[in-house]
Amino acid sequence: MSATLESPLASTAADTARDQVSIWQRLFVPVAAAPLVFFRIAFGGIMLWEVWRYFNHGWIARYFIEPTFYFGYFGFEWVRPWPGDGMYLHFYLLGLLAVLIILGLFYRISALLFFLGFTYVFLLDQTNYLNHFYLIALVSFAMIFVPATRALSLDGLRKPNLRSDSAPAWTVALLRFLIGIAYFYGGIAKINGDWLQAVPMRYWLAARRDFPLIGQWFGEEWMAYLFSYGGLFFDLLIVPLLLWRRTRTPALIVATLFHVTNAHLFSIGIFPWFMIAATWILFGPDWLRHTPLWKLGGVPPVDPDAVQPVPALNRRQRWVAALLTLFVVWQVLMPLRHWLYPGYVSWTEEGHNFSWHMKLRGKDGDLTMYVFDKGTYTTEEVNLSDYLSYRQVSKMATRPHMVHQFAYYLADQLRAQGRDNFSIHARNWVALNGRDWQLIIDPQVDLASQPRDIWHKPWLLPLETPLIIHQPASADIETD
Repeated sequence: MSATLESPLASTAADTARDQVSIWQRLFVPVAAAPLVFFRIAFGGIMLWEVWRYFNHGWIARYFIEPTFYFGYFGFEWVRPWPGDGMYLHFYLLGLLAVLIILGLFYRISALLFFLGFTYVFLLDQTNYLNHFYLIALVSFAMIFVPATRALSLDGLRKPNLRSDSAPAWTVALLRFLIGIAYFYGGIAKINGDWLQAVPMRYWLAARRDFPLIGQWFGEEWMAYLFSYGGLFFDLLIVPLLLWRRTRTPALIVATLFHVTNAHLFSIGIFPWFMIAATWILFGPDWLRHTPLWKLGGVPPVDPDAVQPVPALNRRQRWVAALLTLFVVWQVLMPLRHWLYPGYVSWTEEGHNFSWHMKLRGKDGDLTMYVFDKGTYTTEEVNLSDYLSYRQVSKMATRPHMVHQFAYYLADQLRAQGRDNFSIHARNWVALNGRDWQLIIDPQVDLASQPRDIWHKPWLLPLETPLIIHQPASADIETD
C-alpha cells in the first residue's frame, strides 16, 4: 500500500482537496487508522476492568440475582436476568469478549456480542442507570462497524489483507461524535437556574472539605461557583478546543485534570478514565502512529500532507452515509425530548434519561405506598422491603416513573392473591437540590389505573418550593 494517506487531524494540503468535494465524500476520505486501533485496545481494557469491578464488589448478585423485581425500561420490561448462576456466566463471557477485543481476535463477532451482552445488562434495571453506561452501550455499538483491527490485532496476523494504515474518515468521526455529544449536551444541561446558582455543587463540595490541597476552600462561595461555571464552560467548549490544532494540547491537559479531579471527588466509577482515554486517543495529536508499539503492527507510516483523489460515492457508501445521518440526527434530538414535557426535568424525571444530564441534582426521597380496599374502606401500608432492595427503594423514592411501574407490579401481586377491588396510592415527599420537602405525586391518584406510556403524567405535582441557598451541616443528598 502507498504510504501517502491523510492524517485525521491534518490541516495541510489535503484540507484544500477536501474543500473541493462534498461533505458526503469527505466521510470516506482515508485517514490514519491508529486512533481506531488504540481506542479498541483501551476500550477493551477498561471494559475488562469494569467486569472485574462487578465481581470484586459483589454487584452481580446484589443487582441481578438477589432482587425479586426489576425496573425494566419502558418497552423492555421483558428483559430479565438469567436464572441460577447465569448472570455470573454472563459476566465471565463479557470479560472474555473484552479480552478478544483487546487482542483483535474474531473482532466483529466479539464486538457484536459485547454490545448485546453489555446492553442486556444495562436494560435489566433502571435502578442502575448511569449516563456513562448509556455512552458505553452507544460506543460498543459503533465499535461493531469500525475497522479497529487494521494493526496490532490477531485478526491482522490471521488475515494479512486486513492490515492497513488507513480507515474511512467516518469511522473516527463517529467515535468522536459520540464522545463529543456527551460533553456538549452535558454542558447544555447545566444551563439551568439551580446550576447557575452553584447548586447542588456547593453542597457536594461542603461535604468534601477533606479533599487534598484545595478542600480547605470547598466551603467558600467562590469555589462553588468556580466548579459550577468551570464545569459548564468545560463541557461546552472542550470539543471545539480539542479540534482546533492551536488549543489541542492545553485542552487535553485541562480535560485530564478535570476528569482526574472528578474521579477523586465523586464516585463515578470508570467514567473519568474512559473519557481520558477516549479524549487523548480520538482527539489527541497525531502521535500514536509514531510510537514503537504502532511500528510493531507492520503497517507503513501515514503522510499527512498527501492529497488523495476522492471518487464519487458508490451505492454501498451512499447507504453508509444515509444510516450515519439517521444515527446522528437521532442522537442530536434524543437529549432534547425533555423540552416536550412541562415542568423541571430534574424534578419530574420526564426525559431525564438518555439526555446527558450528569451531576445536576441532589434528591432525597421519602416514600410510603398504600393499598386502599374499596370493599372494606381500609388502608394498608405496603412494606416496600418485602419486594425491593434498599437501593431500589432509595432510587424509586426520587423517580416517579419507577413508583408508577412498581404500582403496576404490586397490583399484579395483589390480583394473584385473589384481590381485585383496590387502588394503590403513594405519598412521596422529595427534596430537590436542598429545597424543602414537597409532594411529587398526587396521593389521591390510583397509580395502578394510570396508563404507562411515554406521555406526560398529569398526576405529577409541579415543583413549587423555592430554591433557598443555605450552608448545610452535611451534604447528605443523594446524587445522580
